Amino acid sequence: MVEQLISLDNFWGLRDQHPLIDARSEGEFAQSHIPGAINIPILNNLERVVVGTLYKEKGSQEATIKGFELVGPRFHLILKDALEQLPKKKIIVYCWRGGMRSQILSWLLSMVGFEVFRLKGGYKTYRSFSFDLVRKDWNLIVLGGKTGTGKTRLLQKLQEAGEQVIDLEGLANHKGSSFGSIGQPVQPTVEQFENNLSEALRKHNPTQSIWVENESRKIGRLILPDRFYRQMLDSPLIDIQKSEQERIDLIVEEYASLPADELILAVLRLKKRLGGLRTSQAIEAIVDGNHTDWITNMLIYYDKAYAFDLDKHSGDKIIQLNLAGTDPETSIKKLLEAKSRLYGKYPQTTY
Repeated sequence: MVEQLISLDNFWGLRDQHPLIDARSEGEFAQSHIPGAINIPILNNLERVVVGTLYKEKGSQEATIKGFELVGPRFHLILKDALEQLPKKKIIVYCWRGGMRSQILSWLLSMVGFEVFRLKGGYKTYRSFSFDLVRKDWNLIVLGGKTGTGKTRLLQKLQEAGEQVIDLEGLANHKGSSFGSIGQPVQPTVEQFENNLSEALRKHNPTQSIWVENESRKIGRLILPDRFYRQMLDSPLIDIQKSEQERIDLIVEEYASLPADELILAVLRLKKRLGGLRTSQAIEAIVDGNHTDWITNMLIYYDKAYAFDLDKHSGDKIIQLNLAGTDPETSIKKLLEAKSRLYGKYPQTTY
């Protein structure tokens, strides 16, 4: 079958209908890719270096011949892999610029009856789109609150209630503290995180408000895009309040079952800020299984850090909301009422 060359605009309408194949090397794919893509490399990491070097030194023709020399013996393996993974034989394929590698894969798969849509401009076109999208203006509402106030759970409930929500920590595979990586998958690269964020943003109506959790500039080892982070600082913030015991109970629920050695390593990462005595006391409590004690110890530090972070936000755009003792349904009702008050004072921008 003859391939069809598609634009990025065409791509959005087709991507949910057909598997997406990334023809770049495994290293390029690991660095970043279009979310949901499967990697079927035409050139592996080493071969890509060889062909790239030859291209620079001797030109396109020599590099193309070398590429076929390297990948030709593997054509049958690529076909077997594709047929096994993609039995419906209808795919979208891309490489870096939509050039030789995706063309070769498209030609090869067409030989065994695949219908192929090839993305014009390749991953580079997609990446330009995602880079720009996360740096546009968005109508954000920031959900703040000290550690243990259940912000992530409230975001989930808001989403269930029909609100637009971006779970930054979920996209980052990190809960945003020294303990935040425990039990989480490996974090994506910064570039992949931006791709994931753009995918989430693209699904939302830009004329309506989007809830995000209050975060520092970094989530684990990931860095939020500057403009997006500045928008968070400038956006209305709802600072939820819970009793200390409620917060401790929630943290015990989420962290008490985690491996003690990983909890201890997280405490040790904070040693310079906690001081020697408090670090030793927290570790001893973890070893003894006294979760209330080590969590109470940690909250002294995290409450100070939260107060410092809260000072970065515009004071006249902060609403404090006491949710102590309230059930999830009542909490969501109060949050939506607070949202209405915020937008009575700060109208949404339509663009």
